[in-house]
Amino acid sequence: MKINTVTTTPFSDQKPGTSGLRKRVKIFQVANYLENFVQSIFDSLEGFQGKTLVVGGDGRYGNKAAIQTIIKMAAANGFGRVLVGQNGLLSTPAASCIIRKYEAFGGIILSASHNPGGPDGDFGIKYNAGNGGPAPEKMTEAMYSHSKEINRYLIAELPDIDLNTIATTTLEQIKVEVVDPVTDYAELMSELFDFNAIRALFKSGFRICFDGMHAITGPYAKTIIEDRLGAPKGSVINGVPLEDFGQGHPDPNLTYAHELVEIVYGDNAPDFGAASDGDGDRNMVLGKGFFITPSDSLAILTANATLIPGYKDGLAGVARSMPTSAAVDRVAAKLGINCYETPTGWKFFGNLMDAGKVTLCGEESFGTGSDHVREKDGLWAVLFWLNILAVRKESVEEVCRQHWQEYGRNFYSRHDYEGVESAGANELITQLRNRFDSLPGTQFGQQKIAFADDFSYTDPIDGSISKAQGIRIGFADGSRIVFRLSGTGTEGATLRVYLERFENDVSKHVQEAQAALADMIVVADKLAGIKQHTGREKPTVIT
Repeated sequence: MKINTVTTTPFSDQKPGTSGLRKRVKIFQVANYLENFVQSIFDSLEGFQGKTLVVGGDGRYGNKAAIQTIIKMAAANGFGRVLVGQNGLLSTPAASCIIRKYEAFGGIILSASHNPGGPDGDFGIKYNAGNGGPAPEKMTEAMYSHSKEINRYLIAELPDIDLNTIATTTLEQIKVEVVDPVTDYAELMSELFDFNAIRALFKSGFRICFDGMHAITGPYAKTIIEDRLGAPKGSVINGVPLEDFGQGHPDPNLTYAHELVEIVYGDNAPDFGAASDGDGDRNMVLGKGFFITPSDSLAILTANATLIPGYKDGLAGVARSMPTSAAVDRVAAKLGINCYETPTGWKFFGNLMDAGKVTLCGEESFGTGSDHVREKDGLWAVLFWLNILAVRKESVEEVCRQHWQEYGRNFYSRHDYEGVESAGANELITQLRNRFDSLPGTQFGQQKIAFADDFSYTDPIDGSISKAQGIRIGFADGSRIVFRLSGTGTEGATLRVYLERFENDVSKHVQEAQAALADMIVVADKLAGIKQHTGREKPTVIT
């Protein structure tokens, strides 16, 4: 096998975030850009010679070409085996499943998650470690360090692999196995959930609409929901992955999954609606004309976990990201288990799961998961809900309202201001930080501020400290507003504003969330000067 050493120079913008490196497709098409980052990944690893690497992605534009390059570079750098999904496809949770099942050294996932695809869209790449979870910060920092001083990359002269056919190809020192992307994941789901009970639910006439959003979960949902569980053909819509996601935005929320929302809020609505995102790690769940917030979903799954075969013995603990509502905290307290509050980023949950501290975890950004893999898992959450409904024989709305009656309701909403000027967004955050000492005791209408801080987290497993993870404004009645800049976009900044208020009075639970939070929405704008700093009259997305 001939190995070429190609001379290169560093790029200045290859610092991976919590979800890897995300840029516009056109940036990844610049000569050596992808190769530099892949080599920086390999240069930051030790002991992988002869080991297995898992490779796959969400099917977006550029994936197949990138996979061919990664295989040749893996061979040149000394990996002995590559497992790659057929047609280059692997959902993020399925990639984690395969890494864990086959004890791979790690994996490279090609995805920009819920960001738009196509030639003018976004591209992304991230490394997952041997536990199946995203690379920890120490590892991503090493990748970045290598990317700043890289002067060469290694690539083998090998023919392209036929990614369309399930087969094993031996190319001198490396073996490349094209595997079915769904099979191993589907088997894991059948071990966790009562497929017989869910089959009976569908056989009774229960109807579902699952929106694959022309992204990665379409093939998984068709195989599991339609073929294995017996939902009628056509229950999965937009189920064929397309390189540009059908020119849509594969983010499962009330704004971007508008086709699904129109179906479940329309005439002759199905009993259950669900959607997943570009790489399959997020989920949205709805009943007939009834939306379940991700925060409530995590709390409801936790409260009903012992109804599910895979969790019948109870939970070790639960975890949520700081911006996620405290609804699950109340469930954990009643169950007598620990509830951990972490920064946003699945790697923090991974540490807790590896240590056996938590079983379920979730983020308000439509991500929920458990210790079955080390990624959030959209289809897993949908199957969890279906299993609950099959056992309880109640509707989504009935399950939710009974939950509120028992635990109270955390009225909750997230307002996203996408693609705003970075300078204005950063100034907003800086001004809030500079007012921490003066804000407590300040009265805003009926609201009195009790505390203001910037969330900091000390990892109980490895002792690492994460600072400046989001500004929290807490009020005397227990309500709170959180301000945070998100790094998931590729242009400008995304300002996220989270609003939460607890209500124990059942008679008030019928309120719509935006109405219940109306005064807090006004307070948030006055506190931070949102319109002034962003130039926006209203959020891009409200969930």
